[in-house]
Formats: sequence, structure tokens, C-alpha cells
Amino acid sequence: MDQPAGQRDFRLQIRAASAETDIRARLDALAGLAQSRLGLVETIQLDRALMRDATEPIDGYTRVRLAVLSTNTIDHLLPAIRVAGLGYKLRLDVFSGSFGQYRQELLDPASPLLQFRPDLILLSLNARQTTSGVPLAATAEEVEQALARAIEELRELWHHARRTFKASVIQQSYLDVSEPLFGSYDRLVPAAPSRLIARLNDLLARAAAQENVMLLDVAQASARDGLDAWFDVARWLQGKMEIAPQAAPVYGEMVARVVAAQRGLSKKCLVLDLDNTLWGGVIGDDGLEGIVLGEGSAVGEAHLALQRYVLQLKERGVILAVCSKNDTAIAEAAFRDHPEMLLRPADIAAFVANWGDKAENLKTISERLNIGLDSLVFVDDSPAERARVRETLPMVAVPELPEDAVHYVHCLANAGYFESVSFTADDRQRAGQYAANAERQALLGTLESMDDFLRGLKMSVVYGPIKAVDLARASQLINKTNQFNPTTRRCSAEELAAIAAIPGAVTLQFRLLDRFGDNGLVSVLILRPDREQSDAMEIDTWVMSCRVFGRELEFEAMNIAVEVGCRHGVREFRADYIPTKKNGVIRDLYPSLGFARSDQEGPASGAIQWRLNLSTYIARKTNIERTGNSE
Repeated sequence: MDQPAGQRDFRLQIRAASAETDIRARLDALAGLAQSRLGLVETIQLDRALMRDATEPIDGYTRVRLAVLSTNTIDHLLPAIRVAGLGYKLRLDVFSGSFGQYRQELLDPASPLLQFRPDLILLSLNARQTTSGVPLAATAEEVEQALARAIEELRELWHHARRTFKASVIQQSYLDVSEPLFGSYDRLVPAAPSRLIARLNDLLARAAAQENVMLLDVAQASARDGLDAWFDVARWLQGKMEIAPQAAPVYGEMVARVVAAQRGLSKKCLVLDLDNTLWGGVIGDDGLEGIVLGEGSAVGEAHLALQRYVLQLKERGVILAVCSKNDTAIAEAAFRDHPEMLLRPADIAAFVANWGDKAENLKTISERLNIGLDSLVFVDDSPAERARVRETLPMVAVPELPEDAVHYVHCLANAGYFESVSFTADDRQRAGQYAANAERQALLGTLESMDDFLRGLKMSVVYGPIKAVDLARASQLINKTNQFNPTTRRCSAEELAAIAAIPGAVTLQFRLLDRFGDNGLVSVLILRPDREQSDAMEIDTWVMSCRVFGRELEFEAMNIAVEVGCRHGVREFRADYIPTKKNGVIRDLYPSLGFARSDQEGPASGAIQWRLNLSTYIARKTNIERTGNSE
């Protein structure tokens, strides 16, 4: 959410948006309103307008079926979930389970949940039921045993949800609404309610990590915002609402962020202004010695805190870029020579400092990093620059920074642009990989031909089946990739594991290495037996990271896939290409690999169908060596 709703007649804005005759334009206008900070009344108004087109499929909006099963009253939360999802281009169809019937909903073979066919199941449970059987006098060992039993029951429900519904699971942490019994001594009593719930949440988080279950951490949010912002005892006693009505918009936003992250819709790159953003003052006027940064002043420490937070984002996989109106040499000198700078040149994947229009420079950064403009978050202290970018590039996220730099970190963190549902080894290496990309581009500029460049990279590929350790990164790549994705199919780690378990299915993952380093797991190819022809396989999913476009990996990957197919007795590959606004870059992928267009009538999805006769396939010569096969 970028801007507050403010003191305005929101109802009039909804009417104006709803008056659009084109459905897409109408939904876009409502989505723009959904990105403001809304109260409960505004949320309900917007949800009513949204439900007008609830069943219409709209290009550019992802439809997701979410089931919310709870031990509490949750009806007031559903509008907030739908509205928040709209801000992330998600059309959330929400199923609300009966009060307290979450076990029955999951386990009953006649449950309406089966007809709903959820993509995601959110379990929103309260701690009272889980901990009510633990006596206050219980020992630490007895507490651990009781909580272990509770967590084991949750694990069984998670497993059942995946097996029966083929759904991904989101588990809500437990809200602590208990009152202290011993005061500060509560923390020393194993079965004191507050300590019991804290321990329960610790065990829950550990189990969720082990089971690849997503966590909706309302416990952390209530600790940050204060319990009164989340819980109203009167509402609980009157109607068993554990999440208070005033917290509904925030709760909906949290749910939408997790769903968006699971669908690969989180932002990828943080683009930073410099003057009065990363440091105080204007370096072109004040000089290197005159900018305010570091210990000794509140302003200097505020900018230092922002740099520290930005550096942590980089360590968890967010790409960093600079977009500043400045002299390049002067701006770079601050990163290189200022003793208080935490960020250094190697941390910045794209550094653009000039006197041009920042909207145009953001396009340059997008092209240089080969990521979409909708992957960018632009942070700038200037209201004029923020307004310019919002008007020119509405797909770029632009947080409304507070006037005081002291609050920059909280503003950026609270916006939730970089919500994640996993943290893989490739995430840890991503910043280094983009820095290495800059070196590759520098090499390209010194050589006369692309072939010289590719030979100079000294590339090699390691490939093999997708193993359990690869599931998180592989599903992350599938969900985030829009350009090299012929069908734009998405799948969770659980769905990917289920496909791999299909008899005859083949999963392949590829890692590309070169003289500058390991690019990580950059491509996934999934082959499954064709439903109509026993000696044919369908390319169900094929994605590749934009970081390795143009390096011949698609040719080497198909060489490998054909070899694997032949070993399985396959004679033909079949593939679909479904055109989207973002995957036009690969519209000629299959003909370039030797596929012939099928003469069969195309499906209703608009897919263009392709076939490859493996017996006549001619392997493409590439500049990639095979140094590892983990089959």
C-alpha cells in the first residue's frame, strides 16, 4: 500500500471506478483504490463494487481459490482479504469454513470444501483450544509433551490438506490475548499462558519450516502494533471475533502478501535515490565531507539505519539499484570513499546517476537487469519525483516516504513489498549473481562478436532431476518467471513433488556456471506422459531465469531433454505456447528448437500447439559444457 486514502469522499471514487464500461478498466480503477490505506468501512464499500465482476475472467489478474478454516468468527475478514488481493492483481475467491469446524471441513469426504477445490487453505486457530488442557502446575516436560501433541495434530491436518485437496497450506500463528498471572514471573512458569503460547508459536514455526507450510504471523504483528490494535475483548465475548474489526484491513493485507509471494508476485529490486535518501544533504553541493551520515547526529544515524536495512535486504536476495540526479563520478565516490557508507559499489547491481528523467532511468535499470518494471520499488525523498514516477510508470511501486528520515526504515519494512515464503541458497547468492552479470556485460563490450563473448564465459551446466532439496527454489522460479514461461503455469512445492511422483514423469533442473561464478538453479523443465499417445511426452512447464537469457541454455537444455526422453522410449514431445503480455520474447522458442506447429485445432485457452519428432531432432551445438549430471 503506497498512499493513505486521506480525507476524501471515497464513495464517489468507487462510483467513478464502477462507472467504467470496460471490465478491465473498471477492475484496474478499483485495484488502484485498493492500494490505498483503507479503513473497514471503505474496505467493505470497495468489496461490494468488486463483487460486481466476481465471476468474470480478466487478463492480467490471477484467480486464486482460498479457503479459510477457523475456530473464530471470520466473516468480517473476507472483504478485507479480497480487497487486499486486488491490490496485488489477485482475484481471490474465498471459502469461509463453518465456525469451529476446521477438522470436519478437512476430513469429511462430503465436505463443501471438496467442491470448492481450494488452491490454498488458511488455518486460523486460537490458542485457547490448543492450550486449555494444560494445567498451570504442569512441569516443563509435561508442557513440551502437550504442545508436541498439538503440533503433531497440525502436521497431520497439513498432510491431509495436501493429499486430499492438492492445496498449499498457510498456518496462522497463535495470538496471545492472555492476561498475566504472575506479572514478570510469568516467563519463568512453564504453563503460564503467555509462556505457553510463546512456546507453541516457536514449535509451530519450526514445524512449518520443516513441512514447507507458509506462516501468517499475526503474533508478530500484534507484538509490533500492540494487542489492542488486533484484539477487542468485547468483540470476542459478543461474537467470538479474535481478530477485531479494526484489524481486518491489516489482516487482509497480510494474507494477500503471503498469497502474492507464493504466486511469485513480490517485488525483486529496490531502487534508491541518493541525496537526502541514503544520506543527508546534496553531495554535489555539500561535497563528500558535507553529507550527513553516521554516528553523532540523529539524521546521520537515520540514514545509516536505512543503509543497514537495505544491506540486509540484499543479503536475503533483493537486488539493489541506484537512480539519482547526480554526477556519476561524484555519486560513486560516496560509495567508494566515504568512511561511514555501509553500501559499497559491489552491492549495487545497476548504478544510474545522471540528470535525466528518473522514469526513463528506471526503464534503463529494468532493461539492464532484465526484469520487469513491475518488479521495481523506487524509494525517493522527493514528492515531485515520486509523483512523476507514479504518473509515468504506474506499475512501479513507490512508497510515500515520511518527511522525517527517522521513519524511512519502518515505512519500507511495513509496506511488505518483499514478502517471501522461502529463503533458499540461491536467494543468499542472488546479489552476487547480479554483480557478476555486470562483469559479464563489461566483457561483452570488449569483444567483437556474441560468439566470442559466449566462448569467453567458459560456461558449464549441471543438471538432473528435481530433488527434495530443490523443491523450494524450483517452485519459486516457476512462480516468479513470466518472460521465459510458455504457458505461465504456476505450481507450489507440493504440486511439483506430486508431478514428479507421476509414473513416467521427468523433472529436470539446470544450474549454469561460468568464469564469473555460479548462476544458481536457473531453469526447470517438467515432462509428463501425454494423455493421448503412450510414446509421447508433454512439456508441462519450462521456465528460465532472465539472468541467463541469450546464453544458449535453452538449446543445451533441449539437447538434454531429448536424450532423457529417448532413454524413456519417447518418440515425440508436445508443447503449448500460450501468448501473454510478458512472454512474447519466446514466441519463436519452439520453432527455433525444431518443433513443428500442430495442425490440430487449438484449445480454448488460445494455446499454439507444437510437436517435436525426437528421431529427427538435430542437437544444437552450444558453448556450454556438461560438467555434472545429478541423475
